Amino acid sequence: MSLKFLPRRSEERGYADHGWLKTFHTFSFAMYQDHKHEQYGPLRVINEDRIEPRTGFGTHSHREFEIFTYVVSGQVEHKDSMGNTEVLKRGDLQMTSAGTGISHSEKAYGQKQVHLLQIWSLPHTSRLTPKYFTRHFSDEEKKNKWVRIVAPVGTEAVLETREGSGPAPVHSALTLYATLADKGQKLEQALKGQKAYVHVVQISGHNAGESSGATVRVGSTHTSEELELKEGDGAYITVGNGGVTFTLENIGDKTAEVLLFDLE
Repeated sequence: MSLKFLPRRSEERGYADHGWLKTFHTFSFAMYQDHKHEQYGPLRVINEDRIEPRTGFGTHSHREFEIFTYVVSGQVEHKDSMGNTEVLKRGDLQMTSAGTGISHSEKAYGQKQVHLLQIWSLPHTSRLTPKYFTRHFSDEEKKNKWVRIVAPVGTEAVLETREGSGPAPVHSALTLYATLADKGQKLEQALKGQKAYVHVVQISGHNAGESSGATVRVGSTHTSEELELKEGDGAYITVGNGGVTFTLENIGDKTAEVLLFDLE
């Protein structure tokens, strides 16, 4: 069985520059609405944000969604109605299961801009008890291999503890892998779901135009179909009945930071 790819180019994403915030939306969000890009399986939001120093998202509320903050650079201070206060840095992954309702704020901490991805997943169970989790995955851990950083509750090595090792727990059929692939490296990852999504993080700097920077080629061990992606680009992947191996090769001259979602 082969994979089918539908590119989601960086410059085609929703985009807004609010001065204090520059943000790209893979899916419909806020003022950006596109019925062709609403949701993919349980994956509802991928926002790639850059927040200026001493600014950020003031206290606001969420319900039901499970929200991950993946920090690329800089530091962000998280505060919430559950009493959690934490400063997150590169390599940190913070997950809030909003459930019946929480309020939180996220603001740039220190004198540098913060670059992060905010990811929302829709859980398969409503009215969950709100919970907060943090995990850390170093650059060395992710270097030239896929690391499972989010995974469904009840699967291997997933602990429902506030802090700890292993993936952050999620109540949906979503597994998230991350890698830092160096020039010339080729990685493989078996996909178990019927869908997947891949996103190349825009680590070479803010770019609202045509994608550039690190370049990867994605494909499968079972097909000749391939797709070239650069920073900010993504792709919808149709897997079918699962059991297919996804391949990623860095064909550029820069290290690529890539996220891969394995979805129901």
